[in-house]
Amino acid sequence: MSDVLLTVGTRKGLFIGRRRGGRWEFQDPHFNAQAVYSVAIDTRREVPRVLVGGDSAHWGPSVFHSDDLGASWTEPKQPAVKFPQDTGASLERVWQLQPAGRDEPDVVYAGTEPAALFKSVDGGESFELIRPLWEHPTRTKWVPGGGGEAVHTVITDPRDAESVTVAVSTAGVFRSRDGGASWNPSNKGVSAVFLPDPNPEFGQCVHKIARDAVDPDRLYLQNHWGVYRSDDAGATWTDIGAGLPSTFGFAVAAHPHLADTAYVFPINADADRVPAGRRCRVYRTSDAGTSWEPLSAGLPQDDHYGTVLRDALRTDDANPAGIYFGNRNGEVYASADDGESWQLLAEHLPDVLCVRAAVLG
Repeated sequence: MSDVLLTVGTRKGLFIGRRRGGRWEFQDPHFNAQAVYSVAIDTRREVPRVLVGGDSAHWGPSVFHSDDLGASWTEPKQPAVKFPQDTGASLERVWQLQPAGRDEPDVVYAGTEPAALFKSVDGGESFELIRPLWEHPTRTKWVPGGGGEAVHTVITDPRDAESVTVAVSTAGVFRSRDGGASWNPSNKGVSAVFLPDPNPEFGQCVHKIARDAVDPDRLYLQNHWGVYRSDDAGATWTDIGAGLPSTFGFAVAAHPHLADTAYVFPINADADRVPAGRRCRVYRTSDAGTSWEPLSAGLPQDDHYGTVLRDALRTDDANPAGIYFGNRNGEVYASADDGESWQLLAEHLPDVLCVRAAVLG
């Protein structure tokens, strides 16, 4: 069984687990009392670099990195992510840290609140604001959602380093095909039931996007009400929510190897944010959203109230794949067989905000 590194960002620190030979061991927490909203495990290096977006109530937000799997951490002397003075903005939080493709081994993107995209060319040690998105002509009409106004998802195209897709709460999906020099809204087909015009060009409350493992043009989207698929890299979207107990939710993840395979965790409703039907169930599609099946072996069978947030459902790149999720009850579950069966890895943790996993070696 593969050696796996698992990182769990919580409201009060980072927890790191390691699976060796089928047995899991967890370290003492890192960044005590800091909310960890974003983690990236950059496996493009010989030794993986772990990047962490911490948020100290006293010192403010910062980005740390470790080149020894968490044994030690480095914080740059100057803030890694900082808004230029002329913007009049200050960093509230780093919501996303996303390494680019293998053809750009030192490029890392950071999505922030206020809603902005930053780019690093030194492995995440320093970042620069991508101004064309910050200065987008629609920006004055972006409205913060319940979680604030943030760039919370960044997706790069493995075929083209110039192609970058982001999701903004609550402005929707925006795409660039020229390395961030220009951006276009990409929300055709995604409904915004809370707006006077339910099908606007932008303004959708997109919760998460994931890219299919085999077809880079196929994307999956979990919206504030609605689960969608795009077959043209986000230019248009099709509703694939039929068969789910609820189309409200936060998280979506794609299988790392199998085509047409993705996972969601349905929530009852925006006004009732508990698992759909009060049942702890991950739903999987193996046919790009034509049908969905509940995965529950090993998960709680009684009433359950653990909400899974947008970045708290992820996969590793093992084969068969490991699937992981954490919830606001402080529980972390893992599957080592594509989601067929689950085990409880940790409980009584602080509120789980994000999960990341990667195979080592």
